[in-house]
Amino acid sequence: MTTLKDFSQLLQAARQQSSPQRLLFVFVDAVLPEDATPEERLHFERGEGGVLEPMLCVDKHPDEVGDFDALREESEATGQPWLMVFVAALSGKGSEPPSAEEVDQALKRMVQTVRTGGDISRYVAFGRDGEPVRFY
Repeated sequence: MTTLKDFSQLLQAARQQSSPQRLLFVFVDAVLPEDATPEERLHFERGEGGVLEPMLCVDKHPDEVGDFDALREESEATGQPWLMVFVAALSGKGSEPPSAEEVDQALKRMVQTVRTGGDISRYVAFGRDGEPVRFY
């Protein structure tokens, strides 16, 4: 498994694939669950803990994304706060790009995986600064 050094490397890899790709983005923020304990609330107020909540999602052809700064600027125009973005690539079949239905279902799976605390290791995550986020 290759570790990506930055967002531009992800874009380059997606553009070099033999089958057309769609990049799937799920922007998340840290939120405090309603059933949080007083101790959890205290940690959250210090900028620690919380749960990841999907705030918005979008799919794009790799050529529609100039760089991370452009992606961040576009996302900020929505007014939705976010802490990090999970990214996955969805490959087409042969010369055909993924269908709208395939893209929609893949985005729904990503959102559900993040929301339920599932296995996020299959996604690449980037912080607001564009740096890869590592989970241990």
